[in-house]
Amino acid sequence: MRKNVFYLLLLFFVFTACNRDDLQNNVASTEITQKDPLTAKQINEKINETIKTKGRFSWNESSDHFLWSGIFQGNKIASIGFGSSFDRSLDADNKAIENEILDLIKKYEGKTDRILLSSDQYLNQIDVAIEKQETVIALRKMKNIRYLEPADYRYFENEKQFGATAKSSSSSSGCGFESTALNAADYTTVSPNAKAPWSFTKHNIINAWSYSTGAGVTIGVIDSGVSPEQSLLGSSFNNGLSTGRTISKNGVYVDSVWPWSTGYDGSADKCGHGTSMASAAAAPRNNQGQPVGVAYNANLVTYRAASNVVLDGYHEQNGVKIAFTELGNNNTVKIISMSMGHIFSVGKIEDGVKYAYSKGKLIFCAGGTSTSFTNFVGVIFPAWMPETQAITGVKENTSNQKCDVCHSGSEIDFTYQMERGSGSNIPVLSYYNGQTDYVGGSSVATASTAGIAALVWAKNPSWTRDQVINKMRQSATYYPTPNSDYGYGNINVLQAVQ
Repeated sequence: MRKNVFYLLLLFFVFTACNRDDLQNNVASTEITQKDPLTAKQINEKINETIKTKGRFSWNESSDHFLWSGIFQGNKIASIGFGSSFDRSLDADNKAIENEILDLIKKYEGKTDRILLSSDQYLNQIDVAIEKQETVIALRKMKNIRYLEPADYRYFENEKQFGATAKSSSSSSGCGFESTALNAADYTTVSPNAKAPWSFTKHNIINAWSYSTGAGVTIGVIDSGVSPEQSLLGSSFNNGLSTGRTISKNGVYVDSVWPWSTGYDGSADKCGHGTSMASAAAAPRNNQGQPVGVAYNANLVTYRAASNVVLDGYHEQNGVKIAFTELGNNNTVKIISMSMGHIFSVGKIEDGVKYAYSKGKLIFCAGGTSTSFTNFVGVIFPAWMPETQAITGVKENTSNQKCDVCHSGSEIDFTYQMERGSGSNIPVLSYYNGQTDYVGGSSVATASTAGIAALVWAKNPSWTRDQVINKMRQSATYYPTPNSDYGYGNINVLQAVQ
């Protein structure tokens, strides 16, 4: 579905534990003799085999040799989480632990320069250069290390090159710059001349605007950025009935294949996906005949954190981590929406999510969207984390029929109707000014639900995150007993704001 869909390139499965080799005490003596790293093809094959047989893959649960191979084939860069907590401020001895780790690496690597790539200001997390298997083995014996992972192993890139499944799939990674004229059946015209998507009627959003428009609430959107050409997400953000609000655009993505590169490439969307998500959540209730977002009076803080929706590679994962921590530290932000993910967990992103959550943020993540032949698999990372609300898209007039390319599973919290019987998805602003488009999948379901949360929170500004979530649950299809694959289902937004 081109940019309309949150494409992930292979089978997505719910993340369950693999078991490390039983003879852990013997690993060092046996694996040290394996001098040659596995090839990228061999690594991917093993990851796929593990997912198929055990349901999940984890670097933490893999052997020393396998982990080292992943690091070696990923530009020899590793990510290390350490200390008793993800939060540096909660570990008084965090600097001492970090120095201990670096000293060990220097000892086993036999050098002192170009070891430390980055040290996170807020998280107990560093990125380091590692070449030797002995270093990996020694690090994994340290009691203060929470995880050790390849920081630049490109699973999807390798799968596209070596995997037969990936070669037969579509792989736009959610990007596209198309503009499409809207079918009149897919929207309702509302004052002063805005197009309210068909889904707004299904979720009772238009009626809910009599009680709340999202004013005073700020939504953070982590994605591919926002188009500089779309004035309704720029200089005309307050057009029509949208007034008194702000949009802030930020960029934390380094556009380079080389991990040591620095310098963000700005806030501008170079994919198209982020523009669609910002539109779905909070496009203005305009007088230009263009689509309106759910929370048309909410503020937006957008982050260009990655080049596309598949978080594959060092700068993608690092950008998302930084976006979560910065939004966590932004006291004006109450809600975070991210419609991106990965097939397995990424330690630094997990730390970033936990950090933002610890600051009281309400976090919505896409449950997963893929090509049609992989849509039977489960919820992706980080949507499966307990700190997030996992959202998926369902077909019109249903709460338990996922869209043709959407994922479902026990981790899903809410659903949003985004696929019509006609095949149409959700009308949004195009990348280009004065033009429109459609967007689908769990991506738009997530951004739209974040907008719903903004309406609820704006109506009840003194509420906590948990109070907002509980009100959304109470206003949804399956309350008080969530569906095993679709959570609480569709939200009646009018009920949620009353």
